Amino acid sequence: MFSQVEPPNGEVLIEQGRKMYEAGELSTAVMILQQAASSLRTQKDKLGEAIALSNLSLAFKQLGQWEKADRAIAQSLLILTTSQNTLNSASVLAQTLEIQGNLQLELGKAELALDTWKQAENIYAKTGDEVGKTRSLINQSIAQQALGQYIQSRMILEEMYPRLEKQPDSLVKATALRSLGDVVQLVGNLELSLKVLLRSRDIAEKLQSPPEISAALLSLGNIYAANGNRESRLDAISIEEYTPLQYLTKSIFTQNIKAIKFYQQAAQFYSQAATISTSPLGQIQAQLNHLSMLLSLQKWSQAQQLSSEIQLKLRKIPPSKTAIYAQINLAESLVYLKQATNADIPSWKEIAESLATAIQQARSIEDKRSEAYAIGALGGLYLKTEDITNAQKLTEQALIQAQAIKAKDIAYLWQWQLGQILKIKGDISGAIAFYTQAVDTLKFLRNDLIALNPDVQFSFRDNVEPVYRQLVDLLLQPKNGEWGIGNREWGKTIKQTHEGEVKTKGESTTPYSLLPTPQFSVSQDNLKQARNVIEALQLSELENFFREACLQEKPKQIDDVVDKIDLTAAVIYPIILKDRIEIILKLPNQTQLSHYRTDEQAKEVESTLDKLGQYLKEPDRINDVKKLSQKLYEWLIQPLEADLAKIDMKTLVFVLDGSLRNIPMAVLYDNKQKQYLIEKYAIALAPGLQLIDPKPLQGRELNVLIAGVSEQREIEGRSFPPLNNVIVESEKIHSTIPKSQELLNRTFTEKNVQNRIKEAPFSVVHIATHGEFSSNAEKTFILTWEQLLKVKDFDNLLRLRNTSDRAIELLVLSACQTASGDKRATLGLAGIAVRAGARSTLATLWSVEDESTAELMNQFYQELAQGEAKAKALRHAQLALLAKYQTPYFWAPYVLVGNWL
Repeated sequence: MFSQVEPPNGEVLIEQGRKMYEAGELSTAVMILQQAASSLRTQKDKLGEAIALSNLSLAFKQLGQWEKADRAIAQSLLILTTSQNTLNSASVLAQTLEIQGNLQLELGKAELALDTWKQAENIYAKTGDEVGKTRSLINQSIAQQALGQYIQSRMILEEMYPRLEKQPDSLVKATALRSLGDVVQLVGNLELSLKVLLRSRDIAEKLQSPPEISAALLSLGNIYAANGNRESRLDAISIEEYTPLQYLTKSIFTQNIKAIKFYQQAAQFYSQAATISTSPLGQIQAQLNHLSMLLSLQKWSQAQQLSSEIQLKLRKIPPSKTAIYAQINLAESLVYLKQATNADIPSWKEIAESLATAIQQARSIEDKRSEAYAIGALGGLYLKTEDITNAQKLTEQALIQAQAIKAKDIAYLWQWQLGQILKIKGDISGAIAFYTQAVDTLKFLRNDLIALNPDVQFSFRDNVEPVYRQLVDLLLQPKNGEWGIGNREWGKTIKQTHEGEVKTKGESTTPYSLLPTPQFSVSQDNLKQARNVIEALQLSELENFFREACLQEKPKQIDDVVDKIDLTAAVIYPIILKDRIEIILKLPNQTQLSHYRTDEQAKEVESTLDKLGQYLKEPDRINDVKKLSQKLYEWLIQPLEADLAKIDMKTLVFVLDGSLRNIPMAVLYDNKQKQYLIEKYAIALAPGLQLIDPKPLQGRELNVLIAGVSEQREIEGRSFPPLNNVIVESEKIHSTIPKSQELLNRTFTEKNVQNRIKEAPFSVVHIATHGEFSSNAEKTFILTWEQLLKVKDFDNLLRLRNTSDRAIELLVLSACQTASGDKRATLGLAGIAVRAGARSTLATLWSVEDESTAELMNQFYQELAQGEAKAKALRHAQLALLAKYQTPYFWAPYVLVGNWL
């Protein structure tokens, strides 16, 4: 921002300097402003000299002459802070501080910039300059975003919003709205962000300001790109060997039609932004984002052409933080383009030179953060080209630098990359050490990371999950890379007989029951750590789902429950890795964990789960369901059968991973005994290694609050058909549990539920209404009479009693379903289970609008009333339904999450 307050004597020279600056004639502007400062010094016009020097600093900054820019602004501030204070000089001081803050931010000193802009804000507040104060607050929010303080940034902008609305349209208002749109987008509200950004663009167009129009178009492009990313990730599961460099390359290959449309719209906005921008760096930023969309849309020749154009422009740009990240961004896109097309152009050497330039520029302006980032990216490039020595050297250097400046969000990338490098070198223990560091750093970072919207610039699936999974993969590698005698391997490659002979599939093998108890070559320490890493991943997934920390209660370890409370329950942890399924088994009162492996490619596992999930919702596909669920049984249960039979297990508790969560484990089919798993065991799901204060229901009088909507409703533009069996369901529960109360149709409102729960200690809350589980918290809801109650508001609904002895024992959701086409939709179910604070949640994975639901619920409550444990009560109810309806569509969708006692 060029200083607006001008002294009478120097106005001609300063005006000339300004015109040259705005025309991009920066060297000429410097010369004229130096003359102006000298002339005003001679005239002893201190205020005029200070203005000339602050504007001179701006020109030096644009030229990348950072030391000179810093010197000029320091001189200006010295004059202003030592000269006589007037209203005019105070205004100039505030504007000069604004310029200094911009300089500090460009040099990667966001904390200093934040302090400087706070000083400017205080001065504007004292002088009553509302526009200046608004501008300073916007700048502060930008500095907070650079520091990862997204929540604070949003709070500043949201507080400012009502004041802005009252102000007449101005460029400051357009900028403020754009900053608010950007930060709201980062914290996940794409709909509000779109509305605010369109308003910013409209004001900028009305005022005919190309820089602001271009900036708004760039932000609008980011919204559509984010929506595209969100759509493309719905049907994607992280099974590839991601690397930090792949994470940095933000393009996503997709065939999702909705995602492609969003990417096309984003590309249009970016193209317009580049055309309208008057700033060379602004043009480059828009073109880089456009390039990313072209790569996502697989428009290789257009991408090649645009990347060459960007390369030429970047050579003419002076060093700055923005220019350095532009260099890195271009290099990453070129890596993606080269790998996708196998083209000779650009060469690996050219891409490396681009990153080397970024490193040199970062050093020239002493931007340690950008330097650490660029060095690690260059290390990643060497890793791609299999130059392991240089990859390791550079990555170590980048990690040391990132740790020295406490840049943990960069450090974890290079810890991850070093883990990969050492794995390639065969140093598995060294690799595990660095992966463990990366996971620990991510845990430390989690509150900053969860504040970010993953669809914009930080994808949990691509940037966090692979670190955890790759660590588990390493931990479960047998010592010396071999599977010792006694390890149980199932699937395509090897099965072992009791004599220790290795036989390939197809040869006859000894029945599994005759095999000896295995002595595993994977250490117990590694098994325990692997289990803890998967637990940490699942907690991290939930926090990412909610964008905030969860599980604030003091949970009880699941091991304590099976060792001390329920000695007939086993806990099973199946883990899907790229080339196999690993299974860890915890048996009661056994300190040693058991371990099994099924050799099966993740793509085959995912394909099987996907088809089975579809067929389960089609009542006429019973044979197809049996065929596929038999496969799952062979993968997950058959290897464990002998060990489970030894101790006469009654209940299986699954801690499920990935897409396995989309399938009810009850439906796994034993083709030899012609039985579903539910016919052998009671089944429950645990969201992790911990449970919220589990206590049995037995011997306690049931007190049920029944709520539901049976009539057709139109809410938030969606139509919900009537659920005719809700009334029947309610009547049957009421006849079984006389001490129950109802809130049906018009009486089922959030406020009424809250009031009832405050008044009476209900042990069960039964909700029979439309609901949907989604991987997006904004789309996970249940229908009340007047609204779609979102998952984030569930704690307000049910957590109204503070004492744990009055916690709701069981939440039942009897007509919900998972969002179609969303492979991670069951995150919504886990989210509701955690958010509600109930000890257990019984829900449906698909909605069965049929009297069978009422029958099952009636049987379930009869069992509970007779003192049966929840998992066993559900099993008996499902078996009664199975006897009547053979088809899994009717009896299989019910899953119990949490305390099974």
